Amino acid sequence: MNRRNFFTSAATTVAAASVAHSALAALPDVAQQTGSATAAPLPAPAGQPYNPVVTLNGWTLPWRMNAGVKEFHLVAEPVVREIAPGMQVNMWGYNGQSPGPTIEVVEGDRVRIFVTNRLPEHTTVHWHGQRLPNGMDGVGGITQPQIPSGKTYVYEFTARRPGTFMYHPHADEMVQLAMGMMGMWITHPKGRHPLIAPVQRDFCFLIGAFDVEPGARTPRVNTMLDFNLWAWNSRVFPGIDTLNVRLGDRVRIRIGNLTMTNHPIHLHGFEFEVTGTDGGPVPPAARWPEVTTDIAVGQMRQIEFVADAQGDWALHCHKSHHTMNAMGHDVPTMLGVDHGGLERKIRAIVPDYMAMGDKGMADMGAMEMPLPDNTLPMMGGQGPFGPAEMGGMFSLLKVRRGQLPGDYGDPGWYQHPPGTRAAEWSGDAPDTVRAAPGATVPGMPSVRKPGAEHEGHH
Repeated sequence: MNRRNFFTSAATTVAAASVAHSALAALPDVAQQTGSATAAPLPAPAGQPYNPVVTLNGWTLPWRMNAGVKEFHLVAEPVVREIAPGMQVNMWGYNGQSPGPTIEVVEGDRVRIFVTNRLPEHTTVHWHGQRLPNGMDGVGGITQPQIPSGKTYVYEFTARRPGTFMYHPHADEMVQLAMGMMGMWITHPKGRHPLIAPVQRDFCFLIGAFDVEPGARTPRVNTMLDFNLWAWNSRVFPGIDTLNVRLGDRVRIRIGNLTMTNHPIHLHGFEFEVTGTDGGPVPPAARWPEVTTDIAVGQMRQIEFVADAQGDWALHCHKSHHTMNAMGHDVPTMLGVDHGGLERKIRAIVPDYMAMGDKGMADMGAMEMPLPDNTLPMMGGQGPFGPAEMGGMFSLLKVRRGQLPGDYGDPGWYQHPPGTRAAEWSGDAPDTVRAAPGATVPGMPSVRKPGAEHEGHH
């Protein structure tokens, strides 16, 4: 045995020292999921009555009990993720999918996670936000040796505090995060908690970003900010499922950000409060009403509200480029440019050529332009009144009176009661009132210029 192998073997032994040999005799089965639909919640076990989470376009990892310890098995491996119908991307993830499955436990649980590496390079797993022994923190080269390809390491610790967390590599992070290696971790309180309210619907998802050139399948990992696919749980609109709730439900949405920039997440129709971060629950006295919360890189945010108004309410990132797909960053602005003559000349050579952008980009939502294989349109998705003109980080919160408890199925489009939907005006147009500079408009209060009372005085 050479010196390097000796230290690697010794460190592996130390990492597994707290795990009984009987536990290592047989690994837990590897649960796999390759579909892209939102899976039903994993029911809470008897004796631990919590409301399980629903992972948007994802699933919760099953576990087994072994001598009082909850055991999970994560497999880091190359995966193929359908990010929206018609487009698949080569990613790295866990257990057949990117992001990996949500790990769901209860405060005080002793957990043991076996991690098998089927990647072409080494990896680790960092349990972001957890209180645990330093040697279980998952920082390659610092708290443990990296997990070589083909090897299985084991992590063991107690879930000490309830909250919303995530897991991701701390080895070759630039590549492995850019390829989609991430997952969520939810720790439920073991009983009634003074800072954590019961909810009827509990959703979670991770924000990710990918740079996939048109016609390609593998993300470019050296990109810093100019991503072209902005995703929730590695899905983009129109491939992101809706969040379906019952009228009057208290709703919690847990969001984590593992991209290279911040994301202001905006919800239409409701005010919410940020009730938790990856640091723990926020005391009520420190909360305030919001309709948008900014989630910085590496942060978790937990928002809550009562769904007391029916409708199909938009939920999206408020950076406008993040609600588009496969957008070119070097396209010139053509607003107001008459290129009709040029278009005729180009069509003589390229018959299908279409000029665009001189009147804005709204027509992109209705165009069916030829695209390279495995490429999404910049704006896609259809609503009940036409093209949605959205992509990327966009979905809908669907609130319905008839949605049954525990039913997460899509109820279809909202039917607006008469007189409650914006429509074309068919009467006389209102008069347009224009005032000269400095003049007042009848019926409107005059506005005094700040500091005017001091004019002429020095």
